[in-house]
Amino acid sequence: MRRTRLLGLAIALVLVVAISAAVWPHKAATVAAEPPPTTTSSTTTTVPSHGFEAAHATVPEVPLFDSPDATESTDSMANPTWEGVALAFLVKQHGPPGWLQVQISRRPNESLAWIHASDVALTSVPNRIVVQRDAKLLTVFRGTSDDQLLQVPVAVGTDRTPTPLGNFFVDVVVKMIRPAGAYGPYQVSVAGFSDVLQSFGGGVGQIAIHGTNHPELIGGNVSNGCIRMNNDDIEALVPLAPVGTPVEVVE
Repeated sequence: MRRTRLLGLAIALVLVVAISAAVWPHKAATVAAEPPPTTTSSTTTTVPSHGFEAAHATVPEVPLFDSPDATESTDSMANPTWEGVALAFLVKQHGPPGWLQVQISRRPNESLAWIHASDVALTSVPNRIVVQRDAKLLTVFRGTSDDQLLQVPVAVGTDRTPTPLGNFFVDVVVKMIRPAGAYGPYQVSVAGFSDVLQSFGGGVGQIAIHGTNHPELIGGNVSNGCIRMNNDDIEALVPLAPVGTPVEVVE
């Protein structure tokens, strides 16, 4: 399960390194590859002009609206988040000029909101991830096609703490300070939350895809909801899964 004290320590140390270099996030510390170029899609389209889009907050707080007709926000999300990481969303559709409908990293799972397009910068997202929970397989597909870029075995949640089903997205990628530790070299945070655990290890019960120091458990139902991979496999996944990558967990 993500949101452990270990993750908090990893993020904190990443931020220390970033601040000392006068750049945040530090490319070598939090992401494995350069983000795709910023898109220039028209806000009058109903869906992104390519496969997928991520929206990266550019303001300290992003107001959330129930509809593009709303005159007042119903809530907001801070940037950076309570964990000190950059706030990001998955774009679901472009609405009237100046409006975007986005999926947010918040309970209940698959929550949507409308935001001002001026509060974010858009990047294209090239791939999508599908996790087959029963088969214990993770597959990366190119865009909306059936072209497989990676398929590897994984471990998933136990019967008591199952990996939640649904449509989520990658909201942050963290390079761990102890690559040989319990979470391997990377945690790919997923904007999905346990259906059973409301909190875990001081966090909010959010799941992640991460490595492991027990590769013999791959292929089993062993986690608190997270998706575990062999360390070589998570290393291969990270360049294919930037922030905003859709993650679908099916039975």
